[in-house]
Amino acid sequence: MPADSPAISVRHDAEHAASLFPALLLEAEKIAQSVSAGLHGRRRAGPGETFWQHRPYGFGDPVSTIDWRQSARAADRLYVRQNEWEAAAAAYLWRDPSRSLDYASDRNLPTKRRRADVLVTALTILLSQAGERIGLLGEERRPFQGRSAPERMLEALHIDQFLDTASAPPLTTVPTGARIVMASDFFTDPHGVEKAVAALAGAGAKGVLLQICDPAEENFPFDGRVEFRDLESSDRLIFGQTGAVADAYKSAFAAHRESLTAIARKAGWTFIAHRTDKASQTVLLSLFTALADMRKWMN
Repeated sequence: MPADSPAISVRHDAEHAASLFPALLLEAEKIAQSVSAGLHGRRRAGPGETFWQHRPYGFGDPVSTIDWRQSARAADRLYVRQNEWEAAAAAYLWRDPSRSLDYASDRNLPTKRRRADVLVTALTILLSQAGERIGLLGEERRPFQGRSAPERMLEALHIDQFLDTASAPPLTTVPTGARIVMASDFFTDPHGVEKAVAALAGAGAKGVLLQICDPAEENFPFDGRVEFRDLESSDRLIFGQTGAVADAYKSAFAAHRESLTAIARKAGWTFIAHRTDKASQTVLLSLFTALADMRKWMN
C-alpha cells in the first residue's frame, strides 16, 4: 500500500487520536478524584428513593411524609422521613473547537486546548458521579450518563480536530432548567458570545463562561522585535519594538475580559478566568460548585 494512500493517512490520524485519548482521560480522572475527595457532602432533601435523615414534623409537611415507625419510638413527637434528591439534572458543556486554543507560550505548559479538554472531561466525571446527565452543547445526541459518560464526552470532543469557523458558542436550544459551561479563550467578537448566552438565558438556562488563557496572553512579556501569527488564519504581524505596545495591549485585553464579565452578569451567569499555569483542581472545584449552586437555585 502506498505510503501516501488515504487509508494510511486515516490510520495515522486514528492512531494519533487514540494515543491522546488515554493520557488525557487519565489526567482528567486524577484531577476529578482530587476534587471529589475534597468535596463535602452537598446532599439535600428531595423526591429520591435513598434515605437521608429523619426530622421533626412541621406545619405544612404532608401527612404522607410522616414515618410512623420512627414516630412510634418517640413519646410526643412525629418524624418526617427525608430522601436525597435523585432527579438527574442536565448540564451542557461546550469547548471552543477552533485552533485559537492550540497555543502554549512555554513547552512546560499545556496548550489551552489540552487544559480545556481535561477540565471538560474531569467535570463530566464529577457530574456523572453525582448522577447527572451531561450533554454537548449544540449536538443533537442524547446526553451522556453513568460510568461511560467521560469516555463518550472525550470522543465527542474530537480532541485531534479543529473547526476554525466555530470560535463563537453555537446558537442553540436546551431543555428548560439546563445548566451550561462554555470553555474558550473567547478571542472572538463578544457580540457572538452575547447572542449565544442571551438565547440560552432567555430559555431559562444558567451557566458559566470559562475563559482559559495562557499567561503570556495576559501578561504580554514580549519585547524587541517579535512576529505574531494568527493560529486560525496564519496571518502574521511583526512589531519592531513590541514593548511599546504592551500597555495598549493590556488595556485592550482587560476591556475584552470586562465585556465578557458584563455578558455573564447581564444574563445572571458566572464568569471564571483561568490561566494554564494555575492548578486545574482549583478551577474545576469552582465550576462544579457553581453548577451545584445553580441546580439548587433552579430547583
